[in-house]
Amino acid sequence: MGGPAFKSREDEVKQDWDALDRHLRERGHSLTGAEPPRQFASGFGNINYLLEMDGALRVLRRPPTGPVPRGANDMGRESKILSGLWREFPLAPKCLLFCNDEAVLGAPFFIMEYRPGLVIGGEMPADGAARGEPGIQIGSSLVTLLHDLHQVDPAAVGLDDLGRPEGFRERTAAGWFKRARLAWDGEPPSVLDEIEAWLAVDRKLPEPETAFLHNDFKLDNVVLDPDSLDPVAVLDWDMGTRGDPLVDLGAMLGYWTEAGDPDAMQQLKQMPTGGFGFPTREAVAQDYATRTGRDLSGFKWYRVLTTFRVAVIFQQLHRRYREGGAGDPRFMEFGALAEGLLEFSHEVAQDRVF
Repeated sequence: MGGPAFKSREDEVKQDWDALDRHLRERGHSLTGAEPPRQFASGFGNINYLLEMDGALRVLRRPPTGPVPRGANDMGRESKILSGLWREFPLAPKCLLFCNDEAVLGAPFFIMEYRPGLVIGGEMPADGAARGEPGIQIGSSLVTLLHDLHQVDPAAVGLDDLGRPEGFRERTAAGWFKRARLAWDGEPPSVLDEIEAWLAVDRKLPEPETAFLHNDFKLDNVVLDPDSLDPVAVLDWDMGTRGDPLVDLGAMLGYWTEAGDPDAMQQLKQMPTGGFGFPTREAVAQDYATRTGRDLSGFKWYRVLTTFRVAVIFQQLHRRYREGGAGDPRFMEFGALAEGLLEFSHEVAQDRVF
């Protein structure tokens, strides 16, 4: 399988690499590559570049241009997580340098280890598909990663002050509805009120546990060895926190498409889980419950919340496009996609689909 995909030089978000080099030299480092850094092609949010620092390949990560939702794309939070998490969860790359001085590149950024490998997005690479049913192995690996991450003691990696676990579940729901009202300014779809009312009913959910969460865990945030398909890294930790681990499981399943899903889930194109031997969402949830011993009796609440969350994320991207904060033409279609995902969340609430 080939190497990383980069944007063309014409389409890159330009950075002042001379300013970065000056900043690095003041701290005993320097850019050493013969060519300027290259921007990775994947992702809708944060911007990532492959560069050479002190003779080794590294990754620079910074927020997207334009306005971003409050609390999102937090480079300080992510750099803190990656400064300690690798000690107990080796698939988290180590943060090497953080800069909060916006005078350097116009936004906070950090530089971390580079873990080369295969990143699978919405479509399975041709040579991956040729293996038969790689989804059997990959699906199992994703559950293993969540299990292992949720076993990490935050205090052991210096992250016991991150987030507020008490009330996390309820606060998460309230926060996403607040974002939804802002994203659907004007006249939000009526189904939004129905989903909010459904989630607000006291459903006697089990007492939540507390674990360290990735909070946006999905396949394209996992780097795989291209030969063995074993995980070599987990990326995108800017939403990491302490809270209810079932939110993490639900977040992954919010992107997990099945062959019989409606058009909105098929158009999501985040994970090629509708074929290639990938297990169903229900099978993944049961596998996680078996490995962890956690009670999934109230898991439908999490499924509704996290499917709704995916809808809000795509509506936020669409609004950024409308307001001129993002030039990616894909964002233009995300408004209709977000409304379809809202309807799917409502279908989950009505027990029409897992």
